[in-house]
Amino acid sequence: MSKAYQRHGKSITNFSKKLPSPQSELAQETLKDPYNLDFLRLTIGYKEKDLEQGLIDHIQKFILELGKGFAFIGRQYAIEIAGDSYYLDLLFYHTTLHCYCIVELKTTDFKPEYAGKMNYYISAVDRLLKKDIDNPTIGLIMCKTKNNLKVEYALQDIDKPIGVSEYLVKIMDKLPKALKSSLPTMEDIEAELASIKKKKAGKLKG
Repeated sequence: MSKAYQRHGKSITNFSKKLPSPQSELAQETLKDPYNLDFLRLTIGYKEKDLEQGLIDHIQKFILELGKGFAFIGRQYAIEIAGDSYYLDLLFYHTTLHCYCIVELKTTDFKPEYAGKMNYYISAVDRLLKKDIDNPTIGLIMCKTKNNLKVEYALQDIDKPIGVSEYLVKIMDKLPKALKSSLPTMEDIEAELASIKKKKAGKLKG
């Protein structure tokens, strides 16, 4: 799946209410829904850390999928508030929007609490990192699936500009051939068990 032009501007956001024009229109058009992450090879039951590591391993492809203007700053970017440390999954700076962009990765359906957490992170980045020349920080929550109505409700009264998109990824349900060939088959295991039983039976007769 490519057809990026059909996916631009499709993310569910509150940009029109939280960003001034024309910044809101440009930010809206910058985000996609869904994001195509088929370059990853994840296995069934993958975790958020696996998704994040895969994107870091293929950061060039990921940035190409995000689109022009995204400059990667860091993963698990640490921010400290009142003595506590918080870690942003991925932090970017958008050179056209002139703002920071926080990307949070979720391996589940969208949950309303994700918006509250992102709102908190954006507030922190605006206060700790944002300069006077920067535009307001935006957040992108990338979920495995989402219900658009639930997203709209969750973002309705949120103070900060947030977008929510799904992502598409290929799931590997089989082990790589190199690893698979090194593991015993069911027949091998059954033969080994039969051999052990035979040896035990021989010792008892002896």
